[in-house]
Amino acid sequence: MSEVLNEITPLSEKDCFYIVERHKSEFTYPLHQHKEFELNFIEHGEGVRRIVGDSVEPIGEYDLVLIGGENLEHGWEQGACKNKDIREITIQFPPDIFSGSLLAKNQFNSIRKMLLRAEHGLAFSHQTIMKVYHVIDTISLENERFTQFLKFLFLLNQLSQAEDSRVLASGSFAKSDKPAESRRVQKVKDYIDAHSGEEIRQSDLAEMIGMTPSAFSRFFKLRTGRTLSDYIIDIKLGNAARQLVDTTRNISEICYDCGFNNLSNFNRMFKAKRGMTPREFRAMYKKSKVIV
Repeated sequence: MSEVLNEITPLSEKDCFYIVERHKSEFTYPLHQHKEFELNFIEHGEGVRRIVGDSVEPIGEYDLVLIGGENLEHGWEQGACKNKDIREITIQFPPDIFSGSLLAKNQFNSIRKMLLRAEHGLAFSHQTIMKVYHVIDTISLENERFTQFLKFLFLLNQLSQAEDSRVLASGSFAKSDKPAESRRVQKVKDYIDAHSGEEIRQSDLAEMIGMTPSAFSRFFKLRTGRTLSDYIIDIKLGNAARQLVDTTRNISEICYDCGFNNLSNFNRMFKAKRGMTPREFRAMYKKSKVIV
């Protein structure tokens, strides 16, 4: 498969961040990746298709996402959007913007956690966007650089307080570092990652951490917010999506290698979760992958 090359962003080593506001009639910039964090706001873009890792979905009138992680492919396609005046504000900042021990301070706790989650891409709700809209609307117009940086920090802090932000790409696709979790939860997740192509029994996982199956089921849902079966399916689908992008293996090989024992069931589940079939997903990435 063709590869996405890293975008060379306009951010200089002497700047804390780079911000640009554009008005466009269509999205033509290809799928790409870069080491910098990116906060991207879109207004009047209803119907545009947003791609972040293996998350592909149409956006509404407003869209705001935070993307981090050097290996996380992302981009926007025109999709069903008919608007000829789409507004886009992009803020890019380096991973080491909070160098030293600053990010470890108590005042930065919520921002630190948000930046870790952004390795999968984070989408913010309409309610949150409206809460920070005035800052986004005016930050690019601020001429005094220090004041602009303070507004940027305020924006990050406001976003980090949002309780309804949503992770986009699956962990198995994004290849991101694992967040710190309880020892028992991490032990279970490590086992699932290592054996995702095999049959995984709840009773075996429960025994692994000294619980009954029913107690383990409640424990896993409480700690992760998801049922075990949903979590395993998402891991398998993320691994499948990664192979569809990175390899030329045929779809049936990928299906069975990722632990699905029925090709039609694999196609159905992939479409239900990703909004398109595995073949369509591969074709979309192949079309979008060009040198930038």
